[in-house]
This record gives sequence, C-alpha cells and structure tokens, in this order.
Amino acid sequence: MVVIVGVGALGIGVVAGSGGGQAERNTAVRFAALWARDDYRGMYALLDEHARRTISETAFEAAYRASETTATAISLRVGTAGKTRDHVVAIPTVVRTRVFGTVRRPLDVPLVTDGNDVHVAWTRALLFPGLRGSETLGRDTTMPSRGTLLARGGEVLASGPDRHSDIPDVSAQIVGGVAPIPADQLAAMRAFGYPDNAMIGSSGLERVFQQQLAGTPGGRLLAGSRVLAETQPRAAAGPITTTIDPAIERSATAQMGSHYGGIAAIVPSTGEILALAGVAFSGLQPPGSTFKIITATGALEQGVARLDSQYPVESQALLSGVPLQNANGEQCGGSLVQSFADSCNSVFGPIGARLGARALLDVAQRYGFNTPLGIPGAATSTIPPASLTDDLALGSSAIGQGEVQATALQMAIVAATIAEGGKRPVPTLQLGVTPRFVRVTSRRVAHEVSEMMDAVVKEGTGAAAQISGVDVAGKTGTAELRSTVPPPDGDDDNSDNSDSSSEDDVPDTDAWFVGYAPEQTAKVTVGVMFSEAGAGGDVAAPAAREVLVTGLQQPLDQKPRGGVGTAPASDASAPENTNAAG
Repeated sequence: MVVIVGVGALGIGVVAGSGGGQAERNTAVRFAALWARDDYRGMYALLDEHARRTISETAFEAAYRASETTATAISLRVGTAGKTRDHVVAIPTVVRTRVFGTVRRPLDVPLVTDGNDVHVAWTRALLFPGLRGSETLGRDTTMPSRGTLLARGGEVLASGPDRHSDIPDVSAQIVGGVAPIPADQLAAMRAFGYPDNAMIGSSGLERVFQQQLAGTPGGRLLAGSRVLAETQPRAAAGPITTTIDPAIERSATAQMGSHYGGIAAIVPSTGEILALAGVAFSGLQPPGSTFKIITATGALEQGVARLDSQYPVESQALLSGVPLQNANGEQCGGSLVQSFADSCNSVFGPIGARLGARALLDVAQRYGFNTPLGIPGAATSTIPPASLTDDLALGSSAIGQGEVQATALQMAIVAATIAEGGKRPVPTLQLGVTPRFVRVTSRRVAHEVSEMMDAVVKEGTGAAAQISGVDVAGKTGTAELRSTVPPPDGDDDNSDNSDSSSEDDVPDTDAWFVGYAPEQTAKVTVGVMFSEAGAGGDVAAPAAREVLVTGLQQPLDQKPRGGVGTAPASDASAPENTNAAG
C-alpha cells in the first residue's frame, strides 16, 4: 500500500493456502501483495477485461491513492488466503493508519477464469478492505485542542483557542499565527487526517511546531454508513518549551526600531535560538563583508594566506579587468589581520579569486550555504555555483556581494561556528534538544579567524560593538546595493544596480554585524542585518552590542520547565507549509 507523504511501507507477509482453487487463491494473494508494494500497474494487469473497460489505469491508481489518503494508511499486510467460495477469495489484511489505528478486515477478491487464466473481477469494493457492494470509503475527523507554547523560562507564549500569552509583547514578535489550510497543502494535510476546515500554523513558532501543537486527529473511518474504525483526537503530549528568551527577544525587537531586516541570537554551544526579530530567518540579502569570515577560513585552510601575510595599501583591486573597490574608495591593506579588521575588499577580493570557485563554494557549503536549515519558514542562504565564473565573480562573492544571499540567522551560525572552534551548531527552537554539530574547519583555523574577529571590534570597523570588561569578536558588513564610490565629474550614472532606487535619502547599503561574546568562551552569538540602513559598523554593530549585553545578563543554562524537552523529529512525512515566518 502506498505510504502517504514519504513514510516507507512495512513488511509484507504472504502465505498462500493449499487445496482446490489454488490458481484463484494465488491470483487473489498476488493482487493484494502488489497493492502492499504500491504496484498499481501490476494490480491493473490482473483485472478482467470488463473491469479494464470500466476504469482506466490512471483512474484506477488515483482511486487507490484517494482511498489510502482517506484512511491515512501507512501500510498493508496480507495474511493467509482462505478457501475459494463461489470464486471469491477472502484475504485477511491488516492496514496500519495514522489516525484510525490498525484496521483488520478481510479483502474479498472476486475472480473469473478464462481457460487457464485467472483475473480479478474488480469492483470499487476492492478499494479498501471491509467495503461491501456499492459502499464507498469515507471519514469524519476532528482536531484536538491546540497545544501550548512556552518561552525558555516557562512563560506562556501561546495557549488555548485564543492563543493567550503571559508576555504578549514577546509573543507578538515570535509566535506567528494560525490560518486555514492553503489550497496547495490540502492533499498532504488530508493524508494526515486533518479535516479540510482545520486551522494550521502559518508563520512563526506556530508553523515551526505545527505537528506537535496540532496533536493527532480523531474520528470515524466509514464504509458507507458503517464504522470500520474509530478513535478519539489526541492532544499534544505536553507544552512545547521553546528556546526563546523573552529578555533577549525584547532587546532584539527594540533594536530593530523602524528598520527592515532581522536580528538573530543563538547559544553557540547548543544551537539554541534565543531571539528572532524582524525577518531574521526568512529575509535574504547580500551579507557583505561578514562573508569574509568564510573567505578567510578557506584562505587559511588552503595556504592562500596567513595571519602575517602582507598586502599593499590600495583603494581597489583589478579583477578580470574591472576595478573592485573598497567602500567609499578608502585605502587599506597591511597584514591579513589588519585587512580583515578594516574590511578591505582590495585584499579579500583577490584572495577569493586565488582561492578558486571549487574551494570557495566548498567552504561556504560547509558553513551551511545551499542547504536548508531544517526550520519551517527559514530561507536557505545561497552561493550559486554557476555564478562563480571568473576572477571578478569570485572576488565579488568572496566579499559577500555578487549573487551571494544570506539571512541574519545563517550569518549568526557562521560566527557561532568560529566561537565553537570550527564546529557549526545545528539550530533548534526547542529547549532540551541534544546539541548537534557539523565540523566545518579545524580548531586552529577557527582560532585564527577568531583572532581576526577580535581585532575587528578592538581596533577595526566594529568598535561600536565593544562592551566594557568583555572581549567581543565580530565582523561588520556593508553590502552595496548600488555603488558607494562617488562618480567621476560629469558622470551621473555610476550605479551597479539599474533596478535600485535613486532617491538621495535612501542609503545604498545593507548594514550587517555578526559576533559573539565573550571571545574566549562564547555565551551568545548575534547576527544583525538592516536593509538600506548604511554602514555595518555605524548601524548594525551598536544594535548587536545591546543584544549581546542583554544576552550576557541572562541565565542561559537552565533546563526545560513545564514542557516537552525532546526535539521534533526530522520527519520526511511532515506536511510542508508555505508562508515564511518572520
């Protein structure tokens, strides 16, 4: 039997009986066994001529898939065939379903013999075990009460039908909402037993934890008016305790102000997401020079650069015959550390070109680019392989321009990877989950990049992120949406983005900052992106500082209280929602 939305079928037990009517029993058992293997074509080939005139193969398969969706079927097991009675073989079957439990009913297979050939005299009663005559399979289902969402410390974020919260200012930012099932998800949700009028999580935490909050539908599986199976709705096992820290969420929300963008805060040692403000995990923008963390990692790994490598002080570098300029035409260079602290495009563009497409792509993907985060609603940060065509494209990508796109959450994870000695934490929104990591680079390389990030805040472009008495490591980013270099005299069109706004009061850059504190034993990592807001060091770094200060004041090592402390399994069968949270 087909397994709805990706759950694999279980084993099939087939034992044919002995005695008279062996050929008929064998045909009946084969028909049922083919059904258990999802082999609709094989089933259709066993039908008699009359049946094949009444239903096409396409309609035949669609009818079986529809019945399995109605029953929320997972698997079918076939037992020992009984004796043939009036050319009908009764085959015991066991159908395991998501909603209605295990259904044990006989499948009565009628057969016709034409010479030595035996065929199935198919009728619609064979669409599900237990159907009789002209009965059709149906159901009525209801949903249990929606589960409760808790903040990190046990505060109620959303509860009951009205989704009441103890801290509405926080819940308004992060909980999201519920909405009717979108049309393109109806089929998948029906397969899970949801009635068509059900409300599901459409954004925020409601979407992330949809399956757990919704519980399991209950109801009746019907053969016409007869009840084949019946279950009660089952509510969620208990409240879901999230990783969201109300104080840090409030801080991040306050720092957003009127900006469009996002702020994400995480615990680097666990991957726990402490705060998501704005479009922190759904809004993609060029990450600008924060991407130099990735470029530096690759360069140090490949021996393309060392911390003491020296570079000329310049305002631009020539790549593929085209000048790649520093922000505002500034001149910088010196050691690799100083060039990183000053965010020199004229140094890191050529480093990216020397690193090459394969190595740059490889290191970016190890950091998580081009791979979904595994959180419903989270956008995938990307570096398109096809865009790395020449030195200019490589150089532009190496400084977070070109076609590179990232979210604030993704870049916070990049910084957290350095904080964790080269191990990338897998992000989670559920408290108490066993931390998982992906090795990105060596501890040595991570330590060297951390030194460079320390210099950014101590003496470079990220000085506005300094916290008294605490070492902060970070990286600014100022992603150009239009050229920031003044045009030559008489040249009024120096834009590198013809679709961009030309209004004088709209800044030409996205402002970024990513970092963590304390530098040696990181407790909190933050990623900030403000679209069209100016320079990262001027705008994003001060906002990141405030979120870090709040994070450092919070007790982030508590265990879950009053909620479920196990992770939602990565379930390929889970229906995928479409509305991005944020």
